[in-house]
Amino acid sequence: MHIPAARTAQHHAVRAIAARGLTHPLTQALLAAAVLTAAAAWEAGHRVTDIHPPLARRGQS
Repeated sequence: MHIPAARTAQHHAVRAIAARGLTHPLTQALLAAAVLTAAAAWEAGHRVTDIHPPLARRGQS
């Protein structure tokens, strides 16, 4: 459950950065949400490579 939520939050934040810029309030809120979900995934025992697999593994997870 943590991994899909962390990926989704990060994708939303990246899209907001591209569309609105880094300093927009919505972007800031989405970045905060991405940080919190990534921290929750980490605390649940997941590692960065679980959220962002190496390029060779992408598409296989």
